[in-house]
Amino acid sequence: MANNENNVAAEENLQVVAFKLRNEEYGVSILNVQEIRNLTDITRVPFAQDFIKGVINLRGSVLPVIDLKQRLGLEETPYTDDTRIVTVTIDDLHVGMLVDAVTEVLTLTAKPIDAKKAVNGKELTKFLSGIGNIDGRLIIMLNLEEIIGLPKEGK
Repeated sequence: MANNENNVAAEENLQVVAFKLRNEEYGVSILNVQEIRNLTDITRVPFAQDFIKGVINLRGSVLPVIDLKQRLGLEETPYTDDTRIVTVTIDDLHVGMLVDAVTEVLTLTAKPIDAKKAVNGKELTKFLSGIGNIDGRLIIMLNLEEIIGLPKEGK
């Protein structure tokens, strides 16, 4: 019986890679993160959407890179020594996301609050999956499927 209770508790824990965009802390599930890279040269792609910064060569593969601040409608800031490219995978799609700084890997022990309850407006919440609270720190959880623009099943 004790093993079953431990499994349930373990399932509720969610490991999150936390990072900064401007002055706010955001997070994505560690299960989606492939690697965290230093900023490297990004090759612009003509006619790409504005939030797509371009592509990088990742061990012989072409990896699209999106500017997460621009995708979320946040004001741009200059790149610094702390700027990173967080490589994420959704289904079979690999994408790099530009972030201001990666802070740490955190464990959310409670289910994140539904973003729709915290923010009023459907358009504002489509990129958010919830808001986690760790010792008074709020971590805005991102909905990677919407950010990357994956088509919804059944549409």
